[in-house]
Amino acid sequence: MTKKTYRLTKISLIAALLCVIGPFAIVFPFSPVPVSLATLMLYLSVYILGKRDAVISCGIYLLIGLIGIPVFSGFSGGIGKVLGPTGGYILGYLALTFISGWFVEKWTGIQRSAANRKQSNFFSCLIQGIGMTLGTAVCYLFGSIWLSYQAGMTFFMALTVGALPFIPGDIVKIVIGVIAGNAVRKRLVKAGAVD
Repeated sequence: MTKKTYRLTKISLIAALLCVIGPFAIVFPFSPVPVSLATLMLYLSVYILGKRDAVISCGIYLLIGLIGIPVFSGFSGGIGKVLGPTGGYILGYLALTFISGWFVEKWTGIQRSAANRKQSNFFSCLIQGIGMTLGTAVCYLFGSIWLSYQAGMTFFMALTVGALPFIPGDIVKIVIGVIAGNAVRKRLVKAGAVD
């Protein structure tokens, strides 16, 4: 298998996993925004693919949903879903992936002396988590702006119903993403599957 074929296979595989995981969501009665596992997959994708290919994979997932295949939360899809109240969050996935990927690329695999390795790894994980938090905040921003426009509510109200209740769950997903992502990447590097 050539390097290019291997790269395209990885991108396609992550896009396929997003399509499988994305539709599963928990819906709360107080918010039009569901809790989706897609963000966890996006966090993991940047460790497996790197920033550029993770964004491409996310873009493929979004295009698959845009053409009407039910890969978005609640087994929905189509342009109507993207233009609906939660469309800003869906498009915000690209920003989330790019920002998270940038931080992960800059702060992965930094090794110093054996004495400082634990401290260095902790610091790298902390910075990666901050990057994912920042990416998620930008996704919330896109989503809340669009939700406020679509639902005819103030931005603060959109933030209150469309972002704030989901912060604890997203913190858990970020922690899982950082821990699992670093563990998966370490194994992939050992196997020679990633640089």
